[in-house]
Amino acid sequence: MNKSAVNSAPGRGFSAAPLRLMRQGVALLNRIPDSLIGLLGRFSIAAIFWKSGQTKVQGFAIDIVSGEFQFGLPRLSDSVIELFRDEYRLPLLSPELAAPLAAFAEHLFPLLILLGLATRFSALALLVMTATIQLLVYPDAWPTHGVWAAVLLFLIARGPGAISLDRLIARRCGG
Repeated sequence: MNKSAVNSAPGRGFSAAPLRLMRQGVALLNRIPDSLIGLLGRFSIAAIFWKSGQTKVQGFAIDIVSGEFQFGLPRLSDSVIELFRDEYRLPLLSPELAAPLAAFAEHLFPLLILLGLATRFSALALLVMTATIQLLVYPDAWPTHGVWAAVLLFLIARGPGAISLDRLIARRCGG
């Protein structure tokens, strides 16, 4: 075997350095805790659904980023039932039922996910909502809905992580 063949063999000579560096990089990336991924996922997915829910109501607004706060009795926006009737057109629910259900779900489940309370159940509920939107309302939006589904599936599979009420309750109950 010639000298250049020996030096290019994996684990030997010059080419071993990039391989070793790559392995060290992968080992470092493997140390990213699921809790950190879960926390980022919880905040991100909660914001998406919360902001959508906010478009469906009047009289109540909380947007930390824009600084908009309006504390009043929430009611459905004037146009939301027409939105469900004309654009969303869900086959099994009337617009009069679907609109308030969606507005309620888009506020309740993101709040629970943000707190890390009933996280897996809430993520499952939003995953069902995402699948409904994908299959029945916006079938061409699969790249966006795929990202949502990935975050929600992570939360369903791994839970909310260490910084959550679910974890606190589990500790107190001996779980």
